Amino acid sequence: MEKKHLYILWTNADPITAKLMVFMYSTNAMLRGWWEEVTVCIWGAPTKLVSEDKEIQEYIKKAQEAGVKFEACIACARELGVIEDLENLGIKVFSWGPELTDRLKNDDKLLTI
Repeated sequence: MEKKHLYILWTNADPITAKLMVFMYSTNAMLRGWWEEVTVCIWGAPTKLVSEDKEIQEYIKKAQEAGVKFEACIACARELGVIEDLENLGIKVFSWGPELTDRLKNDDKLLTI
């Protein structure tokens, strides 16, 4: 069975990597039909970047308009005090540890940045 959902685990807070890899690939993957679904999980340092950087927030909005889903690790967001900031951007915040474990055990397509 062909996997049609790509998960991108985004753990690198470098804004250039975010713009030229995470957002470029995820947005184009949806716009060009490379994947039926793309979900970006924000985990670790990018949590703070997303909550503070207006340009990164604009990239998220454009990706969401293309159909990319964004989720975030609640433990990271809680530690950094940004749960509400992320939720206001339309990002689903929850315990992603069990989700990641399921994705790995199911051999889902997971790209780690």
